[in-house]
Amino acid sequence: MRTSVALLFGGRSGEHGISCVTAGGILAAIDRERFDVTAVGITREGRWVHVSDDPSDWTLVDGRTPEVRAEGPEVLLPATRHRAGERSVLRRVEDGVVTALAEIDVVLPLLHGSYGEDGTIQGMLEMFDIPYVGSGVLASATCMDKAATKAALRAAGLECAPGIVVHEDRWAEGADEVLAHLRRHHRPPWFVKPARAGSSLGVTRVDDPAELEHAMKSAFVEDPKVLIEESVTGREVECGVLQGVDDRGPRTTLPGEVLVGEDLEFYDYEAKYFGKGTVSIDVPAGLPDAVLEEVREVAARAFTVLGLEGLARVDVFVTAEGRVVVNEVNTMPGFTPYSMFPVLWENMGLPYADLVADLLERARSRRLGPR
Repeated sequence: MRTSVALLFGGRSGEHGISCVTAGGILAAIDRERFDVTAVGITREGRWVHVSDDPSDWTLVDGRTPEVRAEGPEVLLPATRHRAGERSVLRRVEDGVVTALAEIDVVLPLLHGSYGEDGTIQGMLEMFDIPYVGSGVLASATCMDKAATKAALRAAGLECAPGIVVHEDRWAEGADEVLAHLRRHHRPPWFVKPARAGSSLGVTRVDDPAELEHAMKSAFVEDPKVLIEESVTGREVECGVLQGVDDRGPRTTLPGEVLVGEDLEFYDYEAKYFGKGTVSIDVPAGLPDAVLEEVREVAARAFTVLGLEGLARVDVFVTAEGRVVVNEVNTMPGFTPYSMFPVLWENMGLPYADLVADLLERARSRRLGPR
């Protein structure tokens, strides 16, 4: 019997459109002889709907990302939890009538950002004992919060950029005190980042302290918790990680490097997805073998320290002195055929479709949590 997969995408976060594009890439590549696929979209308002599984419906058109609309039949979760030897049954509501939609073996949650990559969907699936691809509740929640991620990494001896966390109410009460603290302890330029947003949404580089007010307002649009970090001068390098096989350690790729042209301040949202500025990607990164191995070791350690499962992309800076400084850890990295994560694995001899299959088959046998 073929493995039955529910692809879950869209969602309530600011990365809704990118999630849809990711789904398009998976739908185009997944082996339909091996997997039965049910496409489930989540609208920006949080409604679950049965949507087209045609990849052409989920691609960029004239620079615009697709969107899950509310017109389709509503999808309901199983009425009871998944039991060993059985499949979970998704249901649909159409014209007021509830019918079975599909029997599901595993869920692939292609959700980026809040309400998808942050432990919320993971917790819901675990309540129903439905196997899914990716990290569990605690690891997902930790990695969604950049401040929590870096606290865990520092505790394990991994280097991260120095910085502070500022909540919106603290900023409203004492912005001058925050600025004074930054001036004393952290040299600009600074990077202002929403603590719990991805794809560089709301991120601003601040070269002049007078620009901080505007940067904070932009970040608070995405999240009331903001991280202000010192800029790290170094090469932007990314490493793909997959969970180990047969109790062995995590599998890592040769790292790739993002090369940003002088027409960009940094690798921001528009540059990542919409062709803004001059960006090129080298796989593998043009670094000495010893440094490449150090990046892989740091990525594997981060994966283990954070308790990750399934997959991750670990982004680091490599300084001129050869220090490896962790920038971010992504538990559901961009997954279009041209995204860094699958490109890194393609370079290791694992093609896109096989990478998807690897993740799905390993997720089927995972133990989700306490019974």
